[in-house]
Amino acid sequence: MVTAQVSEEQLTAYKQEVINDYKVAFQSRQASLIGRKEVLTGKAKFGIFGDGKEVAQLAMAKAFKKGDNRSGYYRDQTFMFALGMSNVREFFAQLYAHTSVEAEPCSAGRSMNGHFGTRFLNDDGSWKSQTDTYNSSADISPTAGQMPRLLGLAMASKLYRENKDLHQYSDFSIQGNEVAFGTIGNASTSEGMFWEAINAACVMQVPMAMSIWDDGYGISVPAKYQTAKENLSSILSGFQTDEDGKGLELFTAKGWDYAELCLTYQKAVAICREQHTPVIVHVTEVTQPQGHSTSGSHERYKSKERLEWEQEYDCIKKMREWMEANAIATAKELDALEANWKKEVNAEKKAAWEAYLGDIKADVAQAAALLDNLAMQSSNSTAIAELANELRSATEPIRKDIGTAINKALRLTVKEHSVARESIAAYKKQFHDDNYERYSTYLHSESEWNALKVQEVKAEYSADTKTVDGREILQAFFDEVLTRDPRVFAFGEDLGKIGDVNQGFAGLQEKHGEVRVFDTGIRECTIIGQGIGAAMRGLRPIAEIQYLDYLLYAIQILSDDLATLQWRTKGGQKAPLIIRTRGHRLEGIWHSGSPMGMIINALRGIYVCVPRNMTQAAGMYNTLLQSDEPGLIVECLNGYRLKEQMPDNIANIAVPLGIPETLIEGDDVTLVTYGSSTRVAEDAIQQLNEVGISVELIDVQTLLPFDINHHIIESVKKTNRVVFLDEDVPGGASAYMFQQVMEGQQAFKWLDSEPRTICSQPHRPAYGTDGDYFSKPSAETIFEAIYDMMHEVEPAAYPKFA
Repeated sequence: MVTAQVSEEQLTAYKQEVINDYKVAFQSRQASLIGRKEVLTGKAKFGIFGDGKEVAQLAMAKAFKKGDNRSGYYRDQTFMFALGMSNVREFFAQLYAHTSVEAEPCSAGRSMNGHFGTRFLNDDGSWKSQTDTYNSSADISPTAGQMPRLLGLAMASKLYRENKDLHQYSDFSIQGNEVAFGTIGNASTSEGMFWEAINAACVMQVPMAMSIWDDGYGISVPAKYQTAKENLSSILSGFQTDEDGKGLELFTAKGWDYAELCLTYQKAVAICREQHTPVIVHVTEVTQPQGHSTSGSHERYKSKERLEWEQEYDCIKKMREWMEANAIATAKELDALEANWKKEVNAEKKAAWEAYLGDIKADVAQAAALLDNLAMQSSNSTAIAELANELRSATEPIRKDIGTAINKALRLTVKEHSVARESIAAYKKQFHDDNYERYSTYLHSESEWNALKVQEVKAEYSADTKTVDGREILQAFFDEVLTRDPRVFAFGEDLGKIGDVNQGFAGLQEKHGEVRVFDTGIRECTIIGQGIGAAMRGLRPIAEIQYLDYLLYAIQILSDDLATLQWRTKGGQKAPLIIRTRGHRLEGIWHSGSPMGMIINALRGIYVCVPRNMTQAAGMYNTLLQSDEPGLIVECLNGYRLKEQMPDNIANIAVPLGIPETLIEGDDVTLVTYGSSTRVAEDAIQQLNEVGISVELIDVQTLLPFDINHHIIESVKKTNRVVFLDEDVPGGASAYMFQQVMEGQQAFKWLDSEPRTICSQPHRPAYGTDGDYFSKPSAETIFEAIYDMMHEVEPAAYPKFA
């Protein structure tokens, strides 16, 4: 490695570089060892560490440049330390769950240790420049869950390179020169998301550099149960570029060989960066000295021979041996350095612990003082004084202790009245507010671009307004937004050449180019991942999932990654992705589902819009495009060829989210619904009018958020009866709406009749028109349900129907 041709200065600089690398690796190992002890002694709840992967991560860091992005997993601490994206003190702050963004910038204590991410946003929610920093998207725990987002981060570089109109956005890309680095453990490659992302990257030819840390196990399960042929390189070789076409470039290196790893990464990433060819570095012979996590010991499942081999081929040990053999440093010099480095790690650990504990002890002191005052004014003084003493005596208090003590004191004095008790009650409220800020903020954007702040713009019509198919409304809108904003692009199955199966993008690929409107393979999970990664890099993607049923393929990544992103980074990252799909009322088991209850409960953090027609849909797209938040829009499948008036201001209409609309006014019953069900309801209401029953029809328009101004309760106050209608299974979205109105809006206070839900049968809709009719609510079932309600009220006026 070291040759006689280099100068003395170069040699000295090289030696120092290697020593600095070794310091990072050594201190990372010490952090892992100490971290495990902190968990086992009770100072932290759980630990999962990057020991055994240190040297490979040093080499990867050397190839990582400013502007690049990482989408990795929870063993990448050495890589993060090497580039200054994290450090030992922050590592321990996360282990202790310190709720300070300054102390723990990755997640402010919301993620368990090893979940890394840099802050992409300023305090006001605006984007920081990404091209003059090292960037790491925020980790999630689900195995291979980082892969879809990784594909999107890489795709963004391709778009920034190929679309010259994007070259102006130099805070996000320097003409697509950035590489997206992914990391994964060998066992997690068994997940379908890994293979879906690898295949897509090869098809798309994007700059994705994938590292596989292969230690031969997945917790206790060896490779023979994980991987065909027990050899990832062997099966991945089928993806390599050859005479049959472009694919990826595959490299291997041993996890303990510093020199080989450095050369391999430089070569691999250079190809990736220059040619936009995906590469994989399969790092073999990796060890895991402490086993999978603090939940168990690897001595239980590894043989004596394997454990001995892991000791011999530990990468820290082997790097030190190589340094001594190549005269980088002597054993004596390294011993002295290691002793100092250990002290530094312990000092950083101590500082992190004291900072974490100091914040809590300040709260303890305040609460205990209030309890002292209450004890002096209470007949339960002994018990309350004991609560204060217990708080003060705790050597490692947590805020739960404070909450428990305060609530017990209030219970003990519930029949007492004193200034001190009022102070405790006021403190309890402030304590709740403070901890809401620590743990529950940023489910949605708190910036000026929050979607709920977008101003409504109503559709305008004139004497020249044309009546067109609903699909033409969307086509005209998408044409406008693609024209005005080069950051907007749309993609999905059949979206490009044919303009989607319902023609909402018809002709737009031909007009705006394949870099703006394009097709994908059948792979819903990574379609969403493409959108997430691209949105994290300043673009405005519209990702299409062809049918609502197919959203299930992507529900995990939507729920675990996109929905939690702003929350789990406490406002540090965002991905304003728009997901387009269609559902409801088409015939057939797999094209007519309406699993809205599942969706709204899995996707808290994503807006869920359910427009009744295409004009409303266009307005919702425009609202989301003006915001910095993700949203799902479910278009009505049977609405594309229904006639609507084309708004004169189609480019500018904006529908406010969370604001229901009263479509029909009535006096007897309030009927709450959304989407395609509004048309079925309108038919039923006409039938009900014929027998003298007046129904007020409300379209909620969005399920997340839901009626933020409590519009529905005002209708219930008038009618004193309410029915909730949708196409979901019993207990699905109808139950959600019921809870929001009955509990959230206190509608029960105004009811003269039992509230009801009308929903589908508890199975998928059967095929055919009759299958739909007898599986889902029809005008007749709605009529009968509401008629029966009125029969109970006035049996003489409304005799028994059947």
